[in-house]
This record gives sequence, C-alpha cells and structure tokens, in this order.
Amino acid sequence: MGLPIPRLPPSAGPLDQLAAERATGALRGPSGCFYLVDGAVTCVESATAPGLDARLAAAGKVPPERWQDARDTAGAQHTGARYLVDAGLLTQGELEICHLGALLDAAFFALPLLVADDVFFTPGAGHWLGVVRRVGAATLQRATARRRALLGRLAPWAAVDTSPVVPLHPARPATMRPTSSQRRLLAHADGRRTPHELALALGRSAFVTLLDIRRLAAAGLVLVPDDAPKALPRRRPGACLDENPAPAEAARTPTWQPPVPQLPETADPDIALLVRLRTALEENL
Repeated sequence: MGLPIPRLPPSAGPLDQLAAERATGALRGPSGCFYLVDGAVTCVESATAPGLDARLAAAGKVPPERWQDARDTAGAQHTGARYLVDAGLLTQGELEICHLGALLDAAFFALPLLVADDVFFTPGAGHWLGVVRRVGAATLQRATARRRALLGRLAPWAAVDTSPVVPLHPARPATMRPTSSQRRLLAHADGRRTPHELALALGRSAFVTLLDIRRLAAAGLVLVPDDAPKALPRRRPGACLDENPAPAEAARTPTWQPPVPQLPETADPDIALLVRLRTALEENL
C-alpha cells in the first residue's frame, strides 16, 4: 500500500525530499512512477512516453515475447536487465543507452506533475528490471528543464502537439532540410495520428517527436491548425527594426534555425557520455 508523502517545505518537492533521505522505493504520481535506490532515480515509467520495451521492439532488438520472458524470470531479485544481456539480446552498453533514453523521456512528462499533494511512496519497491543506471534527482530535473526550454523556443508552433500530423508540400523550398528521423515521421504521418500516437507507433522518444513536429511546422512542412496563433508577426517587405536596410545576404537567411540540443549538467562522466550518445542517436537516426 502506498504511503502519502508528508508535508514538504515550500521550496522542496517529493523527489527532492526522497533524494535527500536516500530513500529506496517507488514514487507514484498522476502521470508516472519513479523508482529510487538510495535516493537516485533508476527507472521512470509514464503512459505518455514509449517505454523501453516499445523502443527495443521497434529497433528489432528485443521481441515482445523475449521481453515477457525477462519479466517472468526477474523474480524478487529484479534481474530482468541481467537476463536481457545474458541472453545475448543486448550488450550492456546498448541497454544503458536505451534505458537512459526511456528514463529521460518518461521523466520529461511525469516530473512536472509530481506534486506533494498527489503522490504516494512505497518504501522498498523496486522495478523488475533492476538497476541499469542511477541518475541523480537534481541531474534529472536539470535535464527536464533544459528539454522544456528547447520546446519553449518553438512555442509559436505548440498547437501541433495534440493535433493530427498532416504533412504539407510547400510551393516554395522549405527553410530546413529534414533529417532522416523527421523524414520517417513525415512518411508515417497519415493525417490521423497525433505526435504522441506516432511516437508510440514508431517506438521513438515522445519528446523528440514533439520537437521534430514543431520544427517541421516551423519550416512549413506540417500543417498548423487554423485556430493556432500566428507563428511570427509579419512586417512590410524590406522593413527593419532599426529602419536601416538589411543586407542582401541577411535577407536570404531563414528566420528560424533548429536549436542546438543542450545536455544535462552532471559530475558523472559516464552519465554525460551516455546522454551525448543518446542525443546523437535521437537527432540523426
């Protein structure tokens, strides 16, 4: 049975408190569950983001039946991750990279709704996978904040987040060249599935899917709903803020460029390397 989190200081959240207490157990909120060992986060699950199983199945690494085998044999010692490696389905490095990606993705959606009045903590509860990689609560919160800032740079196109993705074929050349992952999204966009549904169907990061769809909308390659606010205010041709003519070269420069991904700050070089590898995969595959 879950235990309600006690009253917290105004500046602290439930995850902060459990991290400070080096707690071990499961912290369940309205949009996800955080598993902790000695105060560090080892797994995050959220219905909003594809889980590790969906990612590995989509990549052709672990079929659903083998995933179920790992779950069935994990037992009280939570050896599911060890099973996946020992069975030759994944290398330890592959498992850690994919697990970290799934953890960061789920935390992005679950963490903002994790408030003290609506969470329960079950001491001693563990995830059947076991501990693949530990991530500090502060590192996780910084990573989530930075990802939210990336989406914030594309806020004018937020209306596409919950709308069916409708590809467009603009009459004039787009302001960006889609990456391979963005081209895959466009190929699977049927005008009915939302970014969330595309992420689940393709087993890819829900956050990166949102980011890519906003980028595509900004480039005019995805339809923005009619009731959405205009992306950018329009000025009369040739007008400049300083009333001085703009150089010809600047006039040909697109007004929007894909933001450079920012990485969570962490003192653990292993986690930093894994995050860089995961970001590279998400951006280029």
